[in-house]
Amino acid sequence: MDVMEAKVLTKNFGVKDSHTLPVYESTGGYNVLKRLFSMKPEEVIEEVKKSGLRGRGGAGFPTGLKWSFVPKDSPKPKYLCVNADESEPGTFKDRYLMELDPHRLIEGIIVCSYAIDCHQSYIYIRGEFVFPKERLEQAIAEAYAKGYLGKNILGSGYDLELTVHRGAGAYICGEETALLNSLEGLRGMPRLKPPFPAVVGLFGCPTVVNNVETLSALPFILGEGPEAYRKFGTEKSPGTKMFSVSGHVVRPGNYEIPLGYSLKKLIEEDCGGMKDGKALKAVIPGGSSVPVLPAKDAMEVNLDYESLAEKGSMLGSGGVIVMDETTCMVKTLTNLAHFYAHESCGQCSPCREGTGWAHKILKRMLAGEGRAGDLETLHRIADNMAGKTICVLADALAMPIWSYLKHFRSEFEAYIEK
Repeated sequence: MDVMEAKVLTKNFGVKDSHTLPVYESTGGYNVLKRLFSMKPEEVIEEVKKSGLRGRGGAGFPTGLKWSFVPKDSPKPKYLCVNADESEPGTFKDRYLMELDPHRLIEGIIVCSYAIDCHQSYIYIRGEFVFPKERLEQAIAEAYAKGYLGKNILGSGYDLELTVHRGAGAYICGEETALLNSLEGLRGMPRLKPPFPAVVGLFGCPTVVNNVETLSALPFILGEGPEAYRKFGTEKSPGTKMFSVSGHVVRPGNYEIPLGYSLKKLIEEDCGGMKDGKALKAVIPGGSSVPVLPAKDAMEVNLDYESLAEKGSMLGSGGVIVMDETTCMVKTLTNLAHFYAHESCGQCSPCREGTGWAHKILKRMLAGEGRAGDLETLHRIADNMAGKTICVLADALAMPIWSYLKHFRSEFEAYIEK
């Protein structure tokens, strides 16, 4: 399918005043609600399951299945928490969805909330996102005034309140249970699972946590149908995805493409190729926490969950970081280690100590003080971090360490030898 046809999330990008209610309504916005309220909640969940929509925050878990875990017979209130704490280095898609088309997100929130019988939803937004927050609050005020939010929405008998909560600049609060703790006023630290948020979440009640991009796809799915959504993408990775491309390309930016699209085509055609005619060296395909791909693998892979897994990497959040031949991989990994050491919440010792040790070793190597055995020590630190903590922040540094040492070991050895 032609990439220009694959406009589920970004069809209003470039339209004047796309963030306003009149413009959104003029493109068919909120029409889905009439159909929504004629359906039973379980029918909505079934439609989303049929679409094959997977979470776009990084994990790729099937969205409809996640909603189905919310207990129907619980006497407790149910909550939806929108994860708008976009902090993964290399990722900047959600902020544009909130800035340029906030009503699409709000309509998606109404769809999800109705499906799980939720009457109070929260948008947890990254603290640094001042402008996106203003846009969201303006759009929410418009939606309340028009009767799309609040009591008895469109005479359906369904009530929904929507609140924006601003974080305080912690990367860890992008992890769903740390987000819930922060929203409750506690320290932003991940919780042990199980119990999972769908059963014991916000304020001890059943809760769904979904990413901005995930929810923004729902108006299309409910409006056009699951089959129309499945026309994009692959069998196991249906639909479209927004990719944030940064680094050494002529045209960096956000690109909505069908899953299964060629990474080579994205870089060479859509992004205009490599900047200044330099050769490609490596690509991080899904945000800084996923394993790096050398140029050869990057030029052969398609952008979907399965293809990237076969090449030893992950789709993640869709942050494509392109590096040319001048990039020093030792400096790159040192920079990442500094970030993850700084952002570790400190709750788990393998992460708290491991990220710091890794950064110290890499920093020392960069200063020309590398020692024999440093690379083995880095590998051992990564082994002692991955899979041994409450959340995956430790893995987010362990995986880059493994992949950088695997594909670019000679660069690290040169720093030690010289």
